[in-house]
Amino acid sequence: MSNPSLSFSNRTVLVTGASSGIGRETALAFGAAGANVILVARGAKALAEVAASVRKLGANAMAIPTDVTQGPAVAACFKKATRRFGALDIVVNNAGVMIPSKVEDIRDADLRTMLDVNLFGALHVMQQAVKVMRRQGHGHIVNVASLAGRRGFSPLGGYCATKFGLVGMTEALRMELGGEDIHVSLVMPGVVDTPLATSAQRGGGVPIPWPERLNMPPSWVTQCIFLAIRFRLAEIAVPPGAALIEKLAALTPGATDSVLRWMMGAAQRAASARGT
Repeated sequence: MSNPSLSFSNRTVLVTGASSGIGRETALAFGAAGANVILVARGAKALAEVAASVRKLGANAMAIPTDVTQGPAVAACFKKATRRFGALDIVVNNAGVMIPSKVEDIRDADLRTMLDVNLFGALHVMQQAVKVMRRQGHGHIVNVASLAGRRGFSPLGGYCATKFGLVGMTEALRMELGGEDIHVSLVMPGVVDTPLATSAQRGGGVPIPWPERLNMPPSWVTQCIFLAIRFRLAEIAVPPGAALIEKLAALTPGATDSVLRWMMGAAQRAASARGT
């Protein structure tokens, strides 16, 4: 849950993708830390349940069902949020979708779906956040990307492409806001134990050959979001230090390919031996 030494009393936080996984965990953590929490996702029922859980922690919560792929809907969401709470101190840009596929088999419709949510949706949220934060003179945007936004990984070529795009856009925004009191952070998780990852690992299509037992809990990502805000970090990997692998991959991409192929092969063999 939240870091007890970091109080968000009377601060307002908006979290996208808040109905499950990282977004849900993060919304609850901010609620436990005393923030006003605005929860954004498409599913109204699930969102209302999370909002009720936040209120049980003694925090104010507002659920705004929104499809982030629709720019006007995102603008309306931010208008409702600021009308209710005034200032908007922190935006956690977390909504995302993953459809595994080998590059040779990626369907146009699947790639467009991921682009719409992971890139255009994130862009819509960033644009509205900047408008509000520039008007009030301060704020912090946290974009939840992925280590897959630094290193291509099969069978996630399409997903990686969207997260590479989000990383580049975030870095450009951080440069654009230099000198203003609006901070932009990248949080870069590996494989997290969320419905997004587990459905991709187990489900139809091309499953991700990665052992579920090695998935990180969402709370690890939440803790790193808190660290990024507290120390105004430009970027943090989850777990901290994981980016070292990505840095080494940049130096030795061919060797990294070989290591990843071996790891995935070992994971697949172990899964076959267990009959899963």
